[in-house]
Order: sequence, then C-alpha cells, then structure tokens
Amino acid sequence: MLEIEVCEIRGRCAVYKVGDKMLIDGPRLILERTDAVCIHALAPLLHYAVALDRGVDPRVLGLSKSGDVAYIQCVDPGEPYTEGGTVIFKCRRVSET
Repeated sequence: MLEIEVCEIRGRCAVYKVGDKMLIDGPRLILERTDAVCIHALAPLLHYAVALDRGVDPRVLGLSKSGDVAYIQCVDPGEPYTEGGTVIFKCRRVSET
C-alpha cells in the first residue's frame, strides 16, 4: 500500500493543504482514507506509484536521497508562470491497517 502525503506547498494550491493524504492499494485509490485528489497531481504521482508500491528503491528512480521515501511534485510551476503553486508529495510504502 502506498501513502502519499502533502509535505510542502510552494505558492497557492486550491486543492491540498500540508498534511493531506492519499492512500493507494494496488490499482485502487482508497477514497475513504483520502483527503483530496487533484487531477493535475495525478499524472506525476501515478507515473511512479506502481514501482514504489512494488518496492523499487526511490533512489534508483531519482526521487530521494534515502530509500524509505520518495518525493514527487505536481506539474503546476506556480508564480510567475501560473497563479497556482507546486505541491511536494512524500510517498512511502505502508502496511495495511
């Protein structure tokens, strides 16, 4: 199971706040345990979700300096290019609870 948590927001985000989480179990987004979903963030997150869920080391993917978490950001570059901001997500494997 993969837990994705918002750890930083650079600029403004209309969907997430720091601490929001999403939970993915295989191909399923666990909606009951997900705070919010933004379609702009899904593309980069889902690009790596399967590999991370299957235990691929985030360092091998270039997503971390350590092997226990991966960091992925949404595609909105924020100011001065857009009125939004980019969100940094921390992704880690968790056991089922």
